Amino acid sequence: MPDPLLLLTSVLLVVTLGAAVEYYRQLRKAQREYEKARGAVEDVVLSFNRQLKRETEKVELIAYKLESNSSKSGRALSKSEGVEKQLADLEPKIAAMLQDKEKLLVRLEEVDKKVADAIASQGALTAKISSMEEQVRQVPMVTELNVGAVIPIKREKALAQLTETELSALEFLAQEGPKTAPEIKDKIRLSREHTARLMKKLYEEGYLERDTGKIPFKYSVKKEMEKLLKKTEDQTA
Repeated sequence: MPDPLLLLTSVLLVVTLGAAVEYYRQLRKAQREYEKARGAVEDVVLSFNRQLKRETEKVELIAYKLESNSSKSGRALSKSEGVEKQLADLEPKIAAMLQDKEKLLVRLEEVDKKVADAIASQGALTAKISSMEEQVRQVPMVTELNVGAVIPIKREKALAQLTETELSALEFLAQEGPKTAPEIKDKIRLSREHTARLMKKLYEEGYLERDTGKIPFKYSVKKEMEKLLKKTEDQTA
């Protein structure tokens, strides 16, 4: 007659192995579903897979120990009770993992929605930019030199508002003709950067015209400014 304790141990072993296999199948199923998550949560998926692997290894280790010790009837019962306890401890962890998976799927849906909204916004912006570029292409091109000519010069007290350095630069250009900032800097004794800023300022205030045909730009005194400078020189003489 078979030993009842050994029979009970065998039954517990079969039940435990079945539960372990089913648990492993559930874990693999959860892993396959979890691997469908997008790259935006890749780190979370990787962590989940590592945890699944650790838990699977625990179950396999338990099954291996139980099988190797099945012939020892005196310890089989206590071992099976330990396995049941460990399986019971694993159940809350599995439930928590499944809940985390659901939360992760919800977050993925939110990320997908935000990405779709961003793509739609980008498409609208691209279309708007294309429309603006088309409008710009339809506008007749004008040189900056011609645009500069429409900047009105301040006639009233025009020279009184100038510093000695600015006036010196204007007089030099009136006498020597169009010059670049590097060609003017030695005359007014400023650095190249300061001279470039000074020329830009005089141009924006309407004293100079600028030829942008090549770099560096060439600056020349406006006709109106030449007349004012000439009038000032005549009065001084």
